[in-house]
Amino acid sequence: MEDYNIDQKIQDFIAQVEAKNPNEPEFLQAVKEVAITVIPFIESRKDYQGMKLLERMVEAERIIIFRVPWVDDKGEIHVNRGFRIQMNSAIGPYKGGIRFHPTVNLSVLKFLAFEQVFKNSLTTLPMGGGKGGSDFDPQGKSDMEVMRFCQAFMTELCKHIGPETDVPAGDIGVGAREIGYLFGQYKKVRNEFSGVLTGKGLAYGGSLIRPEATGYGVVYFCEQMLGTINEKIEGKVFAVSGFGNVAWGVIKKVNELGGKVVTISGPDGFIYDETGISGEKVDYLLELRSSGNNRAEDYIKKYPEAKFFAGRRPWEIKCDVAIPAATQNELDLEDAKKLVKNGLICITEAANMPSNLDAINYFLENKVLFSPGKASNAGGVATSGLEMTQNSIRLNWTSEEVDARLKEIMVGIHKACRNYGKEEDGYVNYVKGANIAGFVKVAEAMLAQGVV
Repeated sequence: MEDYNIDQKIQDFIAQVEAKNPNEPEFLQAVKEVAITVIPFIESRKDYQGMKLLERMVEAERIIIFRVPWVDDKGEIHVNRGFRIQMNSAIGPYKGGIRFHPTVNLSVLKFLAFEQVFKNSLTTLPMGGGKGGSDFDPQGKSDMEVMRFCQAFMTELCKHIGPETDVPAGDIGVGAREIGYLFGQYKKVRNEFSGVLTGKGLAYGGSLIRPEATGYGVVYFCEQMLGTINEKIEGKVFAVSGFGNVAWGVIKKVNELGGKVVTISGPDGFIYDETGISGEKVDYLLELRSSGNNRAEDYIKKYPEAKFFAGRRPWEIKCDVAIPAATQNELDLEDAKKLVKNGLICITEAANMPSNLDAINYFLENKVLFSPGKASNAGGVATSGLEMTQNSIRLNWTSEEVDARLKEIMVGIHKACRNYGKEEDGYVNYVKGANIAGFVKVAEAMLAQGVV
């Protein structure tokens, strides 16, 4: 009867969220995944009863939507839509990326902001959760067009952010170029030089290894996961998706630790390089990415021994470890079945929610080590937090210092997930562990601060 009551409470909660947030599939998917594991935990804690903690967490503290008019190189006026979701500030100022991509909408950004709350909590750093962006597409735009758009976007956004209020970072479509333009406009309008953005250039307050940080953190987390079954990265074959900084960081660190990455992917398909993507090949990936090119097919122009599979995803390739590092819902149930059939032992998410719920359940049912992105890709925001610290104390740490702190944070996140996610048979359910560990810190802060 008790299980039935909990199941009913989960269903009732999800139904309430669906009713208030119609036509927002990404956000509802993220909420459902958390609710399934967190509501039973809430029911086990008397001090949480009646406090509506999860109900408050799924409701953003503030949602800002604004128009962004800008002028292209031909003098034509365009109008895009800008967003900032300030989700939860119980443990610190809102922290989360800005995404420029045609797919950006309220549902996507609410899901990302909700995930960010848990992710930031897991780092143990004092950062709340937020996310923002626009449906602007920087692809194919000139530098001057991107600059004008960023200036128009920040002219409005600067009214709602600040180093003690909300500290955005980059995300898809927002790299070093965009962060520079955004920071310059903030400085001009607000007349202050502060750590209001992270992912900045080294010349004006950025942190060493920030571009690689998310990927490095993913691999450190993967290393800890494999350690629970007495395995290590050395000698393992990795399938990686994506073509950006995260995939680049993953590949660099896997190579450093003795593993072999055999795939990358872009919107056009994936590359399979049986000999491994290492050495100058990794540098070439960065060269392509830096030029604004995200076509995987161009890889084989320089390395024709590799194979290109147009319009396909890399999950059909036999591997020991899979690291999805592209975008949400890029890995479905059929992909999961192929991976498990081919002997997969571990999947460590590097993107935000890249596996759908059916795929996640299949991995858990088959006792494959599976880590959700809110835990394993927290290295990026953790290093952003370290950048905020460096800005506050007006000092720069060395690459080695930042990397050591990053690894320490990722080991700590893994320990917390393991503590809350270890099951009776010894298997670690990282979904359950990450959700509960992330929830607890935010919940305790909310309880202490009253109903606000």
